[in-house]
Amino acid sequence: HCPISWQTGLRDTEFFKEERGMRRAYVRRKKRYSPVDIILSAILILCGLICLEPILNTVAISFSDKTSAAMGKVGLIPIGFNWVGYKAILEEGQFFRSFMVSVERVILGTALNMVLTILMAYPLSKNVKAFPAKNRYMWIIIFLMMFNGGIVPNFMLVKSLHLMDTIWALILPGAVPIFNVILLMNFFKAIPHSLEEAAIIDGANPIQILLKVFLPMSKAALATIVLFCVVNHWNAFFDGKIYINSLEKLPLQTYIQSLVVDLNPEQMASMTEEQLNEQMKMSSLTFNSAKVVVSMLPILIIYPFLQRYFVTGIVMGAVKE
Repeated sequence: HCPISWQTGLRDTEFFKEERGMRRAYVRRKKRYSPVDIILSAILILCGLICLEPILNTVAISFSDKTSAAMGKVGLIPIGFNWVGYKAILEEGQFFRSFMVSVERVILGTALNMVLTILMAYPLSKNVKAFPAKNRYMWIIIFLMMFNGGIVPNFMLVKSLHLMDTIWALILPGAVPIFNVILLMNFFKAIPHSLEEAAIIDGANPIQILLKVFLPMSKAALATIVLFCVVNHWNAFFDGKIYINSLEKLPLQTYIQSLVVDLNPEQMASMTEEQLNEQMKMSSLTFNSAKVVVSMLPILIIYPFLQRYFVTGIVMGAVKE
């Protein structure tokens, strides 16, 4: 009995070894790239480098000296390396105060945007039988997406509500992003209706269906909308100029936009020799490049975590039945 069992086991072992070898050979054959794959990969790599080149050039200019940047000699590598532009930004206490204002705006604004977008997209994803007033609301939101009141009426509205010089003046005017509502609404429409029917049979109410069925299945769309909201709130600077009067309440982008390099004679007279030497190394070009680099760093840090949901959320949300 033992020899037969041993031989059987040996044959089985040899069989599995041969099968694993065939699988490895198949995988190697599958990994071979065709000429078309190589050409497409090369084109995509080239497009990526073309998109990356302006960013690298901006970073290089921000670390270069005044003369090289003004003469256009800076490419992808800094010339006359220095970080005077970054020191001028970071040495200001207002920079960190404005940074925290922007962080507060991103957190509060994104949270409010997501709550209102979800609560508006969910009923609009239903058919007319379930939500008879759907078409009227759709006409309203499409009209609002194409037209707005303008700067002056918005300013008068914010002022009449006593929101001037508060964080809510930066958040409430854009509390319901219509594009995001339509994106999420179309994503909700793609969720099979049978899942909702099963939840109703189990006794779930509309809020439970939204929280336990729709939202868990919409992670890609929600991550995409979160990314849109974060980028929109972080990059916004114009509303800070018209709604905020106090320097300590300025968001980061508005504060950075207001910074200038030009010095008047009185400022130069009060500077030490070392400070004057540092200012001579910095031009408006290097300073502006440093501002751009500092302002885009948070988005570059956040984006990789949401990137894998981005394409799926856009494609699925753009499909309309």
